[in-house]
Amino acid sequence: LVVREALSDPELLEFEGIGTLEAFNSDGLRSLAETIDAPNMKEKTLRYPGHIEKMAVFRATGLFDKEAIEFGGTKIRPLDFTAALLFPKWKLEPGEADLTVMQVIVEGESGGQGVRHVYDLLDRYDPDTDTHSMARTTGYTATVAIRMLAAGLYDQTGISPPEFVGRDPACVEFMLEGLAERGVFYRHSVESL
Repeated sequence: LVVREALSDPELLEFEGIGTLEAFNSDGLRSLAETIDAPNMKEKTLRYPGHIEKMAVFRATGLFDKEAIEFGGTKIRPLDFTAALLFPKWKLEPGEADLTVMQVIVEGESGGQGVRHVYDLLDRYDPDTDTHSMARTTGYTATVAIRMLAAGLYDQTGISPPEFVGRDPACVEFMLEGLAERGVFYRHSVESL
């Protein structure tokens, strides 16, 4: 396991319908690092160009520090101060559009031949239902998962990280079809390496 600093290993990636985005190391693979035997996994966050530089300046200035400092006779954590300033400015106003971009790349071998599977998601705010993309891509995924459980397709008890569901092709198909019915589409492509 290799731990890299947030915002490190930047790269520019092109996305159809969006343009260039920055990709950088962020908060990690979570359960995937323990549940899947794949030696070369990484997770990166996508943002518009310039994000890394701004966040690096905030971090270097100490605006994300969690240790309280005294300011004007009051103890305050710089992170709390930063959040109080920025969160209201970052809040989406009613009707303000957002979008969600995700790309999953899986490389391996099939029949002795190198193969790459790429899953791309581009989802946008739905003005007809006034539903933000982040709500669509997360909330609809959760409700489709509940429908999958109700249909009896997945019956493992206990805590199940999402990758456990992904081991069953019928569950994956159910999830992707359920999301597509709600207008959330993943584009899948396969290339030989």
